[in-house]
Amino acid sequence: MTPDAPDSRDLLSFLDFHVAAGVDAVLDETPHDRFAESEAPRRAARAEAASLDAPPPRAETETETARGGPPPRQDAPRHQDAPRQEVPRQEAPSTYGRSAAAAPGEAAGDARELAATAASLEELEALLARFESCALRFTAKNLVFADGNPQARVMFVGEAPGADEDRVGKPFMGRSGQLLDRMMAAVGLDRTNAYVGNVVPWRPPGNRNPTPQELATCKPFIERQIALADPDILVCLGGVATQALAGTKDGILKSRGRWFPYRTGRREIRLLATLHPAYLLRQPLQKRLAWRDFRALRAALDEGGA
Repeated sequence: MTPDAPDSRDLLSFLDFHVAAGVDAVLDETPHDRFAESEAPRRAARAEAASLDAPPPRAETETETARGGPPPRQDAPRHQDAPRQEVPRQEAPSTYGRSAAAAPGEAAGDARELAATAASLEELEALLARFESCALRFTAKNLVFADGNPQARVMFVGEAPGADEDRVGKPFMGRSGQLLDRMMAAVGLDRTNAYVGNVVPWRPPGNRNPTPQELATCKPFIERQIALADPDILVCLGGVATQALAGTKDGILKSRGRWFPYRTGRREIRLLATLHPAYLLRQPLQKRLAWRDFRALRAALDEGGA
C-alpha cells in the first residue's frame, strides 16, 4: 500500500455513509433499466411455470399425415361418461402483489385485497413480508411491523422507520424511541401495556418522508393492523400519521391535541393527534404541548377504567 492509498476502513465508512443515505445502485457509462432488471427474474419464473403446465405436443399419426389433417371427432355415446380430468393443485405464490413499478392505483388495490384476507396480526405480518408492490421493501433491510402488547387499550402509530428501526426490525428503537418511552412512562404506560406501529413498515431511503404513492400502498395494511389489534384509543405521532388516518389536511401544530373519530370496521374509537418524538428532539420547547396531549390521553384512559 502506498502512503497516499486510502485505508480500507475509510472505504468501508464511505460505503456505509452512502448506504445509510439510501444509495442502492451505482452509475456507469452504460444506461440500465432497473425496473426491467428487477422484473426479469419474475418473468423467467412465470415462463418456466407456464412451460411446465403446458400439455406436450400431440404426435401426428400416420392416418393424419395421409389425410392431411386429424380424423373427424367421434362423439362418445350419451350413455357413457367422458373420463374426468384431474385439475392440478395450484401452489400458493411465494410473493404477493405486482412489481414495484406498478401503477399507484393497482398497488393500492393489491394491498387492500391482500390485507383484508389477514385473520390475525401474525398473518398480516407474514403477508407484508411477501408483498412486492411497494418499492421500499427492496431498499430497506428489515420489515418493521410492530412492538409492544397487541392486546393493549392504546396504540401509537408513527410515520415510518428510521435507520435504527430498520436495523433492529422494531418501531421506535432510536433516540426518538427512547423519548417516546419516557413520555409513555410519565403517564404510566410502557410497551407491556401499549402497542406501537407505523403507517409505512419499511424505511424510506435517507429517512425521507414517504411519498403519497407509498402511503396509499401501505395504508390498507396499517388500517387492517389497527382493526385486528382493536385498541380503545389510537394515538397518531406526527403529521404524516395524523393526515393518513384522521383524514385531516391540517398541519400537526394545528391538529395536535384534537380528538378525531376513527372507525376500525368493528366500531368507532377515538384518535388523538400529537407531536412526533423526532420533532420534539429538534424542537425541545414544544415538549410542553406534547405533555398536554399525553395528560389528555391519561385522562381518557382513566375514564375508561384503565
